[in-house]
Amino acid sequence: MSESPAGSKPKGGLLTWALWVVALVGVAAVVYIIAQASTKTAATGPSGAAQAPAGKAGESAFASKVSTPEGPTPAPDYAFNDAAGKPVQIGDFKGKVVVLNVWATWCGPCKIEMPTLARLAETYKGKPVEVVVVSVDAAEDAAKARLFIAQNAPLAFYHDGPAKLPFRLNVPGFPTTIIYGKDGAEFARVAGDADWTAPEPRALIEKALAAS
Repeated sequence: MSESPAGSKPKGGLLTWALWVVALVGVAAVVYIIAQASTKTAATGPSGAAQAPAGKAGESAFASKVSTPEGPTPAPDYAFNDAAGKPVQIGDFKGKVVVLNVWATWCGPCKIEMPTLARLAETYKGKPVEVVVVSVDAAEDAAKARLFIAQNAPLAFYHDGPAKLPFRLNVPGFPTTIIYGKDGAEFARVAGDADWTAPEPRALIEKALAAS
């Protein structure tokens, strides 16, 4: 039976201490991973898609997308085409509140909100409100855009080149909706998609009607 040399200390205590250190490190690593996962979920949402930054405190999601010009901003003197290829300008609708939506078939949010724009047009039928949706698809996708709009009556088809109207209207992303008053000046714009059947967007239209 072997014995420890005289004066030596047992190694059991050192081994136990080392195991405790390893265990604590492992627990710390698990806590860190959970914290990182929680942070990522909060930043990207359940689907993993990046979420828009929150607006001002107490501001709704729709209100955070709305901006208004600092001064009178007339619509640009620029023509896009109607379904027959005839040039149309925003000024041609003067006397009406114009809800001008710039969209494309490759833009998912654009297609999602389109039926709500169609219902908006139906609601204001016979009133001084014109919902004008302008596709900025490339020429080879114009037929696809035309077909999509045909499925969203009573909207009419309008088209322009992908780098033309967005540049003239200072549109950085899609969809963008610009609301013009009856005087032809920009009243407000909405950056991003919206449910145009909801109370807030409708209130914005009513405000434009009352202001001009």
